[in-house]
Amino acid sequence: MESFSRRNMLAAGAAGAALAAASSAAHAATFGNPDEPPQGKINANPGSFRDPGPQNPALSSQFPDAVDPPATDIGDLAQFWSSFNNAHKRVQNGGWARQVTQADFAISDTFSGVNMRLAAGGIRELHWHLAAEWAIMTYGHCRVTVLDQKGRPYVQDVKEGDLWYFPAGFPHSLQGLGPDGCEFVIAFDDGNASEFNTLLVTDWFAHTPPAILAKNFGAAEETFKSIPLNDLWIFQGKEPGPLAEAQAAVASSAGSPPFPFTFSLSGVKPFRDNKSGTLQIADSTSFNVSKTVAAALQTIKPGGLRELHWHPNADEWQYWIKGEGRMGVFNAGPRVQTQDFKPGDIGYVKRAAGHYIENTGTTDLVLVAVFRAAEYQEVSLSDWLAHTPLELVAQHLNIDPAVLAKFPKDAPGLMPA
Repeated sequence: MESFSRRNMLAAGAAGAALAAASSAAHAATFGNPDEPPQGKINANPGSFRDPGPQNPALSSQFPDAVDPPATDIGDLAQFWSSFNNAHKRVQNGGWARQVTQADFAISDTFSGVNMRLAAGGIRELHWHLAAEWAIMTYGHCRVTVLDQKGRPYVQDVKEGDLWYFPAGFPHSLQGLGPDGCEFVIAFDDGNASEFNTLLVTDWFAHTPPAILAKNFGAAEETFKSIPLNDLWIFQGKEPGPLAEAQAAVASSAGSPPFPFTFSLSGVKPFRDNKSGTLQIADSTSFNVSKTVAAALQTIKPGGLRELHWHPNADEWQYWIKGEGRMGVFNAGPRVQTQDFKPGDIGYVKRAAGHYIENTGTTDLVLVAVFRAAEYQEVSLSDWLAHTPLELVAQHLNIDPAVLAKFPKDAPGLMPA
């Protein structure tokens, strides 16, 4: 009886599987997901792909890669999409806010997010947090105030594309400026931090005996007869005067903080800049005060690709600002999923998980990625392979070394359509 080698048996099995796939799917993929059974619409007959419902077509249309995933998707991953678009707003005279914490978005254990709007003159009252607060301005103008641990005050106006960072426990306030206030997104460096559970100055006053207030501030008890009995949180105030006057009014003998609490991320020299887009970085090496949060502002041109890469030192929390795109995430298993994103959405990628982002729209895609780390770090897949002996890589991928030699070697960050 003729003996068969393992190689012959595997080849025969592969040929049989290929024949079966061809007979069950009229337009079977020539390559794609190597796992059995074959996956994706391309490997399914029309009846097995059809979804009779019930369904919400308006919602389904927003997520084409969930409804019809690439055949290369496999396995399960924790949901890495969320959104401010369906988060409940708390609205008060002066502005509103909505949040997505780990309670809403299970995968996000390193960050919680807040989207806030302040009208012109609207005030987010004096307060502080147990977590550090990092924020990016997405609209309008805002005035921030903060006091550091040595009693050094800081007052500054910020605009679209600017950041602020307040270390945990530093008291601060925010106020919308004319002509139309502001909107911004906050990322707290704790997935459980809540915007609705902060330490508010009005709460402390209302729940401190008047005699103690009088003794603390060297004033008569009568001084405190009209303090609010409920916190203000967000309220409509008067627009502040000129910045220089405010800065002069709060000047302290302790001096000024050694590093500013605000930073122009949109104005920084790009870390990567080519015809496919730009990457702009702000971490503790440039935005010196930001010791626990690093960030990357990413602009991807239509059809462009944020190259296959990963971050070795931290999870990535994303806020999608403009345009639309899709992200594919790879993790051990293998586990791979693809999801679609639009403005106001939030993405999350675990530390060291491979991923890419593709602009699927007709306008620039803009998103900011935030990391709970002092330093921004990234590893490029093509850069790694280009700097590994080509014969070794060729034996892994069955690709001609001459072709491998043309892979990008400088980690371009963004690739053209």
